Parts: sequence; C-alpha cells; structure tokens
Amino acid sequence: MKNQIMWFLVFFILFLLLILHVLFAKIEVYIDTTQGQYELRLQGIAKVIVEGHQDELIRIRLKTLLLNFYFYPLRKTLRRAQGDNLQQARTNKKEEVKKAKKKPRRKKSKRFSFRKIIKALRTFKVKKMILDIDTGDDIQNAKLYPLFGFMNQYIGRFNINYEGRNQLVVQIYNRPIYIIKSFINF
Repeated sequence: MKNQIMWFLVFFILFLLLILHVLFAKIEVYIDTTQGQYELRLQGIAKVIVEGHQDELIRIRLKTLLLNFYFYPLRKTLRRAQGDNLQQARTNKKEEVKKAKKKPRRKKSKRFSFRKIIKALRTFKVKKMILDIDTGDDIQNAKLYPLFGFMNQYIGRFNINYEGRNQLVVQIYNRPIYIIKSFINF
C-alpha cells in the first residue's frame, strides 16, 4: 500500500513539473523570407516548421522530443472539396426546406473583448525585426524613407533599398503563463 502511494506521488509530481515546464517554456515564432524559414518553437518540447514540397505546395513538419511528423494540409482540403461538390448537389434541396421551416436563433457566445485581445498581444516581445524593401517606385521609396528612419529608433531595423531586394525577418517570443495572466487580470 505504501509502495503504491509513493509511486502515485512520484507520477503526480512529475506531471506537475511537466505542466509548469509547459507554462513557463518560451514560445518563439521565427520568420525569414530570404531563407524560407517559417518556424514555431515551444522550447524543449516541440517545433513546427512550414516548408515547401515538390509534389504538394507546402508541408508542415512537427518535431517533438523523439519523433518527426509530416502533415500536408492542402492535400486533405482538395479531396474534401471534390467530394463535397457531389454531396452538396444532393443535399441542397433538403437544406432549403429545413431553412424555410426554422427561424434563425442567436446563440449567446462568449467573445473576447477587443481590450483582452490587445492585452494578450502586448505580452509578445519582439526580439528581432528586419525589414528591407524596394517598392519598385522611387517616389514611394522616398516617401517611406523618413518613416523607416523614425521606426529604426524604436522597433527594429528598417531599410529602403533601390536594388529590388525584399526581406523580412521577425523573431517574436512569449510564454504561455503571460498570455493566461493577461486574460485573468482585468
């Protein structure tokens, strides 16, 4: 009996430690358009990478502690769209009859207020931001030059070039506990 209680306590403590690790782990979003890197990382737990593929347009790679998984999000939607067209033609008449009989009801739903969404967005911190663009129009580039000079002082590194290069590098991080805290505190 004591042995079972001890094992239960050990597993319970390990479970609590895992939850604490997930709450305080760093979530990082990294986007680099020149390298073609689009990543979402949960520090020490998982990494989601969006990458190009030869046959499919994109594939998503999920790297966990020990395993790699590949998902092809557009493959399923194409199959569904083809199958839905056949089924939709059959059920159109049935749906029209049902809609005519029932009056629409408004459901009470819990919506996030604009203020809560802004508070949650403020918990994200920008670690790196590089924007190097050429609009293709010299006058438009000249108009953006003072704005980018002003933003260089506060946010990141912004540059206007006249060489046709376009680059965006963004690295944003947060912790789940901060997001939860922003919704709980008013």
